[in-house]
Amino acid sequence: YGLVVFMSLLVGVASAGFGQVAAPAKELSPFEQTLMDAEKSFVEAAKKGDVAFFKRTLTDDFSFVEFDGQLYTRQEMLDQFAGGGINLMPYEMKVVKASDDVGVVTYNVVLRVPAVEDQGPPPRYQHFSTVWVKQGDTWKMKFQQMTASHWGDW
Repeated sequence: YGLVVFMSLLVGVASAGFGQVAAPAKELSPFEQTLMDAEKSFVEAAKKGDVAFFKRTLTDDFSFVEFDGQLYTRQEMLDQFAGGGINLMPYEMKVVKASDDVGVVTYNVVLRVPAVEDQGPPPRYQHFSTVWVKQGDTWKMKFQQMTASHWGDW
């Protein structure tokens, strides 16, 4: 009799989970939506090699830390992304508001490369964080850090 009660409880608990609906995604604030859109524009510009985007979007004192831990300059970002073909697949994007004029967009990235090139660094799984600052009416990239999430997954 105890086994029947246990099995009934187990089936009841298991089936209760099937009837639940995932909580709806939180609606983004205008601030969050603006910065997410700006970051998505960065991703598209990296794919296309849109140097004009980077020239107008990076602050004059922009710097970034790449997965190798080295600090690079605005010009090095322009040089790196000028060729395009950087296939980033962002996911789990979040915005952290520091002030009305400063925010951080942080998210995970899968760096997709052709199988032939998939033999070494850069790491495929990375985490990006970008500091955006509002200058006048325009949002600009001030700083970005790219951190390897899983070494050895390339």
